[in-house]
Amino acid sequence: MIRLPECPICGKRVPPASDASAGYAPFCSRRCKEVDLIRWCEGRYAIVEAIDPSRLADSSNEVLESEFDDSSDQGMQGEYEDRDN
Repeated sequence: MIRLPECPICGKRVPPASDASAGYAPFCSRRCKEVDLIRWCEGRYAIVEAIDPSRLADSSNEVLESEFDDSSDQGMQGEYEDRDN
């Protein structure tokens, strides 16, 4: 027999993809999906990875180079435009 997956928040069975609430997978409902998002925002979850000092230095140099690249037409101005207008 095939077991349905369980919601990681409440433990209920997640409905099959044909149900209307299947858009919340892997959660059983919108509520559980939002509870998970709130937990991420509060810092309860973390993706932990060993830090390699050489890799950290390489990635920070790439970020600095991309932020201060003068060849960009928009520069930093385009990042903060109000999109509601």
